[in-house]
Amino acid sequence: MSAKQTELGPLIAIIGCDGSGKSTVSAEVLRWAQTFGPAVASHLGKQSGNLGRAITRLPLIGKRLEPVIARKTDKTRALREKKSPGFFTALVIFAFSLRRLRRFRRMMAMRHRGIIIIADRYPQLELPGAYDGTGLSMDAPGSAFVRWLARRERVMYEWMTSYRPDLVIRLNVDLDTACARKPDHRRELLRDKIAATPLLKFNGAPIVEIDAAQTLAEVLKATNAAVTRVLTEHGFAQTNLKQEDAS
Repeated sequence: MSAKQTELGPLIAIIGCDGSGKSTVSAEVLRWAQTFGPAVASHLGKQSGNLGRAITRLPLIGKRLEPVIARKTDKTRALREKKSPGFFTALVIFAFSLRRLRRFRRMMAMRHRGIIIIADRYPQLELPGAYDGTGLSMDAPGSAFVRWLARRERVMYEWMTSYRPDLVIRLNVDLDTACARKPDHRRELLRDKIAATPLLKFNGAPIVEIDAAQTLAEVLKATNAAVTRVLTEHGFAQTNLKQEDAS
């Protein structure tokens, strides 16, 4: 391993709307990256579903917070309506951001060891209130406490987004395909995410556009080629290639 690798491991982020195949592609890209050297996956979404289910199982307050979490998971209404959320809603939103920050720090610790990182999703500041952006507004009228939480959350995101990925693989998908793959998701929410996807720039990171409506084999051919270029530039050589990978 070269000195360049030990400074900071390559960071490859995979982003896209629900139904674009992020999870499947991330798993396959990780497998490909591991043929070059030590590589790990890092999920940098808020994982509101997992945290929400855990919170709703809490005694006394779980049932009270369940509708709050459902609204937050569905869409950040407070920002869309330009007003501060209530106390409990703000705490839930802030908890999601703290959870992401903790996983981001863990990911950075592995990068400092020179490990290749394949990130499923990535935080951004360009679209507040949606798509892995901040969940609270510092300017919305309402509670001073909520605005304080919003300022703290903003600081978290400014730190996280200051680290630019070495490569962003953007999986683009049309609405009908996304709905077919995610029939349990609301069509209007998928539509909004698809519209927002091309607006994300990730601090000027190199972005490779992939048509995610293609077959998985075609998607992986394009993504693996992009990953190979980046890892080669970082001094990695493909030494762990197995027979099934070569085919």
